[in-house]
Amino acid sequence: MPVEFIGLIATQDGSESSPATVPFIDPGYAGRIARAHEDSGFDQVLIGYSSAYPDGAQLAAYAAAHTETLRFMVAHRPGFVAPTLAARTFATLDHFTGGRVTLNIITGGHDVEQRRDGDYLAKDDRYARTDEYLSILRRAWTAETPFSHEGRFYRFEDFVSQVRPVHGTIPLYFSGSSPAAYATGVKHAQTYMFWGEPLAQIAEQIAAVRAAAVVAGQPAPRFSVSFRPILGATEELAWERAHAILDRISPSRFFGDAGRGPANVGSQRLLAAAATQDRHDRALWTATARASGAAGNSTALVGTPDTVAQALLDYHELGVTTFLIRGYDPLDDAIDYGRELIPAVRAEIARRDTAALPVAA
Repeated sequence: MPVEFIGLIATQDGSESSPATVPFIDPGYAGRIARAHEDSGFDQVLIGYSSAYPDGAQLAAYAAAHTETLRFMVAHRPGFVAPTLAARTFATLDHFTGGRVTLNIITGGHDVEQRRDGDYLAKDDRYARTDEYLSILRRAWTAETPFSHEGRFYRFEDFVSQVRPVHGTIPLYFSGSSPAAYATGVKHAQTYMFWGEPLAQIAEQIAAVRAAAVVAGQPAPRFSVSFRPILGATEELAWERAHAILDRISPSRFFGDAGRGPANVGSQRLLAAAATQDRHDRALWTATARASGAAGNSTALVGTPDTVAQALLDYHELGVTTFLIRGYDPLDDAIDYGRELIPAVRAEIARRDTAALPVAA
């Protein structure tokens, strides 16, 4: 199975463990980190979403102008613009980037965060809205004649768009760890995304998504897992760096509900894993999730490039074909991943695929 690597770019440096050194929107930094990911062999980069972040579509357009092959996964939260407008927006962006756009559909798991943008729907209602929204979005990209829609959340008449994605559609990535998320995601997405849990828990989630796909009569999606690799030249140096990062993590840097437990199931699962022990499997470290309140992709893989590569390969053996990896030192880590980690994983998967080929008679 081929492997895909996704990074993350933003308009400002810094992370949960290190303060920013440039303005909140620094075009020079945005261009540098995008080029660093392209040069390091990443397939695409995620552009995150929150009620306080810069507009992701505009950042993607800017970064695409400073790169050649890198694809841009724009996180998009249904419910704040009409799906007909979103269809035209992302199809237009797809043309100006040369067909390099994908979407990460974020239904939203934090009620307080949702309300900052004026969304007061309950969680299950948000997934129902997302289901309707994505059905419209996908049809809007392919319909050649006007169509109308009257649903629970959206109503319009005689819509047809003159702009369609470069390759006919735009790939959708989906996340969520509840049954409502599984049921919605398998109907629309080509790739289902998880945060970095222990191997046994990821295997459970893969099985649950595959079962939901069977119920929905859909093919099973590809699977992605997200980590925060912390590398060192030796195991000792890697762990020394990991604990230095842990000492600097501040939960207040997250957009989540200060002083409250997370509402979304994904964060609850990360904290549950962290409550049992800090280290899991070959290299998974959950102390960073506990320190940050698990408000996002927050579990680490710690070790030498070889150790972390082998840990990623353990997940690949479960059926994971996409890895979202981002560091606590975003720019420098992206460069480091490209030197040894990404090439090592790709080389081993290629070796295994070649070994699995039937021998010619």
